[in-house]
Amino acid sequence: MESLTVQLNDRSYPIRIGFELFETLLESSHLNRRRRSGNRCALVVDAGLLVDHGKLLDEAFPEIPRWVMPSGESSKSLSSAEELLQFLAVSGLDRSSFLIAIGGGVAGDLAGFCAAIYQRGIDYYQIPTTLLAMVDSSVGGKTGVNLPAGKNLVGSFLQPLGVTAWLPFLNTLPQREFSAGMAEVIKYGLLADEDLFHLLEKSGEVTRDSLILENIVARCCSLKAEIVAEDERETASEGGRALLNLGHTFGHAIEAVAGYGHYLHGEAVSIGMLMAAKFSVDNDLTQKETFMRAHQLITVNGLPDRLHSPLPTEDLLAAMGRDKKNRDGKLRLIVLDRIGSAQVQEVSDSYQLRELWKEFGAK
Repeated sequence: MESLTVQLNDRSYPIRIGFELFETLLESSHLNRRRRSGNRCALVVDAGLLVDHGKLLDEAFPEIPRWVMPSGESSKSLSSAEELLQFLAVSGLDRSSFLIAIGGGVAGDLAGFCAAIYQRGIDYYQIPTTLLAMVDSSVGGKTGVNLPAGKNLVGSFLQPLGVTAWLPFLNTLPQREFSAGMAEVIKYGLLADEDLFHLLEKSGEVTRDSLILENIVARCCSLKAEIVAEDERETASEGGRALLNLGHTFGHAIEAVAGYGHYLHGEAVSIGMLMAAKFSVDNDLTQKETFMRAHQLITVNGLPDRLHSPLPTEDLLAAMGRDKKNRDGKLRLIVLDRIGSAQVQEVSDSYQLRELWKEFGAK
């Protein structure tokens, strides 16, 4: 078992990662001790998990109220949040209660958001079941839902009580979902860890059976924990937590314009990372080799390198203009210096962005 801590003073919390028995991992995470304290709790469970892991969840969480969330990005909405909040109220949860999110990034973000606003805030715990959630979205306390105008435009910061990543959940994850998670793994190598990037290059396609899988998950969690500890609410004037959004300004625009769910988050981000790398090359911020190596690693891991079908360039630019990283009406992109190093840069040349979108399949 891998174990680490997100250091946030009195709000610090553990991350446990491993293959051992699910109950053993839960016990080591202190979640069971919290359950025995007498506080009421409820589960938010992705419906897709019940097919392969329903019995496991029944045994691990007997007689606990359960709200089953329909799978997919469409559930990350204000209407779903209202349904979940009503469920919490009807189930009798009060301000001493806590919520347990079991699923991918959508389940974690939605549950965390509802925990942040239910009775002005209750605790919640993350049990990520997808690679993307394990390496990224379950750590750091960003919660939220989407609007038709853009992704994650409604949300709150709320750090979880802890995170338990049971790696056997990945054995039943659809291949497309696993590949989407690899986009976030590659992201960490590109922006902050050249050694991780080299490891991924040497390993070729990473699969559920890869011997480096546990190490990869732990390394990504460790990197994010370090960044979050230094810039929890993404307020640093330079660098900081904003760097974790490499490729996301482009990726979020793709998701919003194509319609949530058409591209998985990791698929949109993989295209976005290549666009950010190409932008960096075009502006002499990095070498062409940086783009070529990123492109090779992304395609080896089964991720898209351009839009499947054309999307309107003006709509994509408008979506970028609503990105949360923007400041004072100015677009901010994460750009690459080299493999393992990134920075935030303001962008004002809309013509260049239009041409870049067209290069990657927009119309």
